[in-house]
Amino acid sequence: MKRLFYEFKKGITIENPTFALVLGLCPTLAVSTSVINAVGMGAAATFVLLGSNIFISTLRNFIPDRIRIPCFIVIIATFVTINEMVMKAYFPALNRALGIFVPLIVVNCIVLGRAEAYACKNPVSYSIFDALGMGLGFTLALIIIASIRELLGNGTILGIPLIKGFEPVTMMVLAPGALLTIGLLIGLINFYHIRKRTHREITKVGCNGCK
Repeated sequence: MKRLFYEFKKGITIENPTFALVLGLCPTLAVSTSVINAVGMGAAATFVLLGSNIFISTLRNFIPDRIRIPCFIVIIATFVTINEMVMKAYFPALNRALGIFVPLIVVNCIVLGRAEAYACKNPVSYSIFDALGMGLGFTLALIIIASIRELLGNGTILGIPLIKGFEPVTMMVLAPGALLTIGLLIGLINFYHIRKRTHREITKVGCNGCK
């Protein structure tokens, strides 16, 4: 049970796809202009991650090593197609907003990376929790980035105006604003980890000194 919890937690914290591994930046830059788009993209990526991880992990002993990447892409593309058809049928506005980045999940580094680095080497149970953790980590990162960009760029969250008389910073809804936001967030996270590591080392040295 501890192992399963770790596989789930690592995708949110220590191996977060956006803030730690710095993967999937193309859709992150493009769709994080609003929280609604961020949630939609995160849900779509999580669905594909979960489905592909389950199938690849299940078939890992039957897929020849020499053609594993093409097989992974076929499996991933199947779930992307299902996802796209469902979005077109039930969420047409969201599908139009996300545009080409829904079908491009097929070659998303996060999805293909988890298939190659994890699902093809681990049991189904671990692969499920790995996919859920990575998907949720990616979704949370998108929501955080989108919240900052939408608030500063439009003065809204989920389309609801929050700041009266606020002059929007147009740059925040453009590509430079996305890069600036991601860079600052990664910098803050790294600073926090460095401070935490330094504090731990000082505490350890202090305790050893007491002895």
